[in-house]
Amino acid sequence: MTKFPSLKQLHYLVTLFETRHFGDAAKKCFVSQSTLSSGIQNLEELLSCQLIERDNKSLVFTSMGEEVVTRSRELLARSQDLMELSKCTGDGMEGKLRVGCIPTIAPFLLCDLVQEVNRLHPKLHLLLREDTTTNLLAALRNGEMDVLILALPIEINGMHSKVVGRDAFKMVISKNQAEKVNVPLRYADLPDESVFLLEKEHCLTEHAVSACKLTTKEKINPFTATSLHTLVQMVANGLGTTFIPQMAIDHGLLDNQNLVVVEPPGQAAYRQIGLVWRPTSSRIQTFNGLADIVEGLL
Repeated sequence: MTKFPSLKQLHYLVTLFETRHFGDAAKKCFVSQSTLSSGIQNLEELLSCQLIERDNKSLVFTSMGEEVVTRSRELLARSQDLMELSKCTGDGMEGKLRVGCIPTIAPFLLCDLVQEVNRLHPKLHLLLREDTTTNLLAALRNGEMDVLILALPIEINGMHSKVVGRDAFKMVISKNQAEKVNVPLRYADLPDESVFLLEKEHCLTEHAVSACKLTTKEKINPFTATSLHTLVQMVANGLGTTFIPQMAIDHGLLDNQNLVVVEPPGQAAYRQIGLVWRPTSSRIQTFNGLADIVEGLL
């Protein structure tokens, strides 16, 4: 009879990979260090391969160990989805829901979303996390998040998604500089290195550049910002121009700033807003209900 690894052993291994310390991993798993160490050793014996190189001062995961961690995360996430299946009663709008959202959406949506969920579905409790697209997708795959609110299109590697609305892109420029630029705006009329963008970790940069058809790299400034607020401050001080999503403008990002909003070159430049979740999740009814609320707020 084939013997299979236990979920507990896989959990020990994943936690050790995240902490890189046997003592810390044991504490997070609420077991003794010897119990955790024995569990991982038994897993190695069961798989007939070395997962971790150990000495008295450090540990290193082998290439096979890293692969087993990746697959263990997927199995743990699916087991969690299986447990959620038994809780699917009624309309699904109850219990805890872990929601991830990217920084270029979160400040302009989550507060309204929480208030609307509390009003319509008081038994549904949102646990929120703001992070980059890459980090959130990894957390979703690993079972750390239930559903994400992201800007689309992006590569979601087999996850399911539902588009709930569009968010138009605008360009902003200081009033002093706006007097020197013809409208409608043409990129050719802008000085070189006058377009400021977010760091590449933020998908808004790729979406804006693509949607607004900015193909001349000479116009892009090598400085990158970490937030929309930083971009606005730079433009307000006359350093250039940038792309801002309409939802940020609607929520007052440009209030009391010496800025002019203009349409970017191209037609109907926008990003899509959508929900993303694991295909193995049993909470489709919950996600659809959340999607309806988000759609009503956009």
